[in-house]
Amino acid sequence: MGAIVTITTLSSREFNQDTSGAKRAAKKGPVFITDRGRHAYVLLTIEEYHKLSANGPSIIELLAMPGIADIDFEPPRLELVSKPVDFT
Repeated sequence: MGAIVTITTLSSREFNQDTSGAKRAAKKGPVFITDRGRHAYVLLTIEEYHKLSANGPSIIELLAMPGIADIDFEPPRLELVSKPVDFT
């Protein structure tokens, strides 16, 4: 089981008045910073940012993998059922 993630929300004013507190809170989870009551920014630790922005293989790279032609993939056909529309 992983660590508990705490989400903190601060107004821009609260963030400006206690930047150190916001940084401490970011160690426990994302800190949402609001501007005029609406979420405007997110403060993350650099480790969390790197996890979110880690570049994995692209879909093109995955499709170009050796042996990809040997994989059987037959998705089920989608059957569409149309019903008359009742406008009453």
